[in-house]
Amino acid sequence: MTKTHAQILASLLLLSLAAIAAPKWEFLGEANVDGAIDHDTIRVTGAKGAFRAIQIRVVNGAIRFDRVVVHFANGSSEPIAVRARINAGGQTRAIDLPGERRVIESVEFWYQRGNWRSLKPQVRLWGIR
Repeated sequence: MTKTHAQILASLLLLSLAAIAAPKWEFLGEANVDGAIDHDTIRVTGAKGAFRAIQIRVVNGAIRFDRVVVHFANGSSEPIAVRARINAGGQTRAIDLPGERRVIESVEFWYQRGNWRSLKPQVRLWGIR
């Protein structure tokens, strides 16, 4: 094996390991923000299973979040500190959920009302097992 072949093989191996180690985000649901109200809920079916972290992504317009609460299937709830403006195309960091992996029943969002013109923002929820 030549030195070039060995380098290519090593590069492919590193890329494969990185792909395996990278978390796989699963789409859990979305809410359309219309600006008329300042609160939305994304319902997540129990069939999706248990998760250890979530991520909030925003498309079509910026949203300033005031409060986020995750409700679990066992009846408990967890407030999440987001309190930030997320621009269109932006996202939160991976937000670790406390304790063991749990089934998410829903996630509630409170945000500031906006004056969006043509495209209304969407909040998309993603999870990692």
